Amino acid sequence: MRPRSVVRFSKSLFPLVLIATLAACSRNAAAPHGGGMPPPPDVSVATVVSKPVRQWDAFTGRVAAIDAVDVRARVSGYVQRIAFKEGDEVKQGELLFVIDPRPYKAALDNAAAQLDRARAAVRLAQAQDKRAQSLIKSGAISRDDYDRSSATLAQANADVRAAEAALATAKLNLEYTEVRSPIAGRVGRALLTLGNLAQADQTLLTSVVSQDPVYVYFQPDEQTFLRYSALARKGERASSANPVRVGLANDDGFPYSGTVNFVNNQIDPATGTISARAVVPNPDRVFVPGLYARVQLEGSGEFKAMLVDDKAVLTDQDRKYVFVLGPENKAMRKDVTLGGMVEGLRVVQSGLEPNDKVIVAGLQKIFFPGAPVKPSEVPMGAPPAAAGAPAVAAK
Repeated sequence: MRPRSVVRFSKSLFPLVLIATLAACSRNAAAPHGGGMPPPPDVSVATVVSKPVRQWDAFTGRVAAIDAVDVRARVSGYVQRIAFKEGDEVKQGELLFVIDPRPYKAALDNAAAQLDRARAAVRLAQAQDKRAQSLIKSGAISRDDYDRSSATLAQANADVRAAEAALATAKLNLEYTEVRSPIAGRVGRALLTLGNLAQADQTLLTSVVSQDPVYVYFQPDEQTFLRYSALARKGERASSANPVRVGLANDDGFPYSGTVNFVNNQIDPATGTISARAVVPNPDRVFVPGLYARVQLEGSGEFKAMLVDDKAVLTDQDRKYVFVLGPENKAMRKDVTLGGMVEGLRVVQSGLEPNDKVIVAGLQKIFFPGAPVKPSEVPMGAPPAAAGAPAVAAK
């Protein structure tokens, strides 16, 4: 059994052995560099961009068609023909379906015959009334017979008008057997095939949605709405027709532009937002109703701002900061107050000077403020340099 004093001695000796081992490793690691401190790390620096910009606020939205119609049968009958190709674009008034027109053609012929009969009755009543007017002057007929003749003529004229209305209705019903697109747009699938019965004003045949332009609906929050209203009252922002930029889920940036043409008249108390709508041209048919869209709305007038690459911004609990190149090429920390994004760069509201050089790459090699670095200057917002690519040294 080992003596207790030996165990106590070994435990006290272990930390000293460990420190000596680590020191030897450090000397061996530093030996290739001449036994001194390791060289300063390579970093990329970029001068703060200072220029006039406009603030854009970002929202999410949905694409919607300006016109959307559910096409229904307006007369009852059996589908005789489908005259369109599903998914194609159609013009306003283009033929879509044909419902069996034969019963309605017969009804039209019957209404025309009834009108002819009514007109013949009018001619007879007019002749009889004309004779009655001559006879009443000579006293050859009674006043009662004369009144009856006049009433017969009035009834015959009313029968003509009723027959004309019935003929117009029959013509309209015959026209309704040809179902035409009420708007220009893209037609959906045929929901009723040949030979099926379509019920008037009930059976849905297909749908048509307009294509160009489109609406994009989005919901600014209450604080944003109040800020916009305040700017409009000061004359620093238009009250309507504000420009927007739109991008779809697979787009880089916001390649499409439009204008706001509607803002709702009340805030939704459940969400604290207000509904707004933009009109966006769609000549290439990129937008399809229902798509998710990213929307940027011009949030302010033009102002001068300092811009940095968003990758240069670091977080320390609730504070944001960047490293800038200080005297003797040392990394100096500066706390900053940030704004929104403009042209891919972050707005810095305070904390920087226009001539500061911000460290934008190699930040993981800086372990404490004041650490020496080896800078290479790059343009602000430039993509990271490829491995092995030559860097431009800062002067």
